[in-house]
Amino acid sequence: MENIQNIDTLGGWMNNLLTSWGLSPKYADLFDETIVAALIILLAVGLNYFFQAIVVGGIKHYIHRFPHRLNTLLLKRKVVHYFLHLVPGVLIYLLLPLAFVRGKGLLDFSQRVCAVYIIVAVLLTVNAILLVLLDIYNSKEIRKNHPIRGLVQVFQVVLFFFGAILIVATLINKSPVTLFAGLGAAATVLMLVFKDSILGFVSGVQLSANDMLRIGDWVTLPNGSADGIVQEITLNTVKIQNWDNTITTIPPYTMVNSTFQNWRGMQESGGRRVDKRIWLDLETLRFCTPEELETWRRDLPLLADYAPEAGQIPTNSQVYRNYIERYLRSLPVVNQELDLIIAQKEPTEHGLPIRVYFFSRIKTWHEYEQIQSDIFDHLLAMAPRFGLKLYQGI
Repeated sequence: MENIQNIDTLGGWMNNLLTSWGLSPKYADLFDETIVAALIILLAVGLNYFFQAIVVGGIKHYIHRFPHRLNTLLLKRKVVHYFLHLVPGVLIYLLLPLAFVRGKGLLDFSQRVCAVYIIVAVLLTVNAILLVLLDIYNSKEIRKNHPIRGLVQVFQVVLFFFGAILIVATLINKSPVTLFAGLGAAATVLMLVFKDSILGFVSGVQLSANDMLRIGDWVTLPNGSADGIVQEITLNTVKIQNWDNTITTIPPYTMVNSTFQNWRGMQESGGRRVDKRIWLDLETLRFCTPEELETWRRDLPLLADYAPEAGQIPTNSQVYRNYIERYLRSLPVVNQELDLIIAQKEPTEHGLPIRVYFFSRIKTWHEYEQIQSDIFDHLLAMAPRFGLKLYQGI
């Protein structure tokens, strides 16, 4: 209280001094009020630096000694830093009437500018808190299944939209309700400005509600524009890191309105599908002789107990298909609980296709490709043992 009285006394003393120098009372009042206002601002700014050094510095020292995720995030997102900016704003707002005792117009304008500063500090503080909550949520495993970055971005848009309305209303000295009522006429313009954000938000809700997309999913777009892992889902973009390490960004509504392939089901299942064909030359198909069957039983352990049905003479293609199935059944890498089908398909101009369909327990791309290549190398190399020739189209 004593400091306030001293400021008021200082202002009166300066006013008398300036008047005695021959300056008109109007300009003397303006000059001394400006000086007092500047002193108030310097006092507030000094207190702000003091609190920043004490509080923020103390938090840094505390985190250094006792690291904790919440404290670290509060410091990283500058929550305390923005909150402390309220101190000079509130202090200047309360002390300005002592400076502009006679200039009511300047007092009103200065307090409105100060109120804008306070609103901006509050907006930045609330926005920083939202980012802290997002960081905490993203550190949990659930964020892969239910990403909320897009939702937080919606809150940020709404927050700064309402903040902008309050700032404009404060500067023009109008009620915010009046401005909101006037926005009805500008709704069409706002829809055009925020079209992508609105579509992105609605699409993000659909993607999340229908569990169509998660962070970490492997997705493929049919036009070839993206084939890789989903890294981020935001209000306006889905970020996909392709296998060649390039990044593709796609609007969420594109994912909803068009088709895309999500490989999550394969990743969560017991195996990754292998579906290939071995093409045989039709001219090499024939019935087997008893001597050939005996030779295969002796030389190939997988066929040691093979015996055709009574009265049936198998073809070499039939025995080969039986060998393929037994070979795949013997491999630990093949998931025996899922479908395993060896089937002869319709002959074509490329020969007779033998469909080999099974699931590999190993789903990692590199190992998966190596496994199926090794398996088909063996099957292709074994075809001549059964008197079969592979069709090469030459």
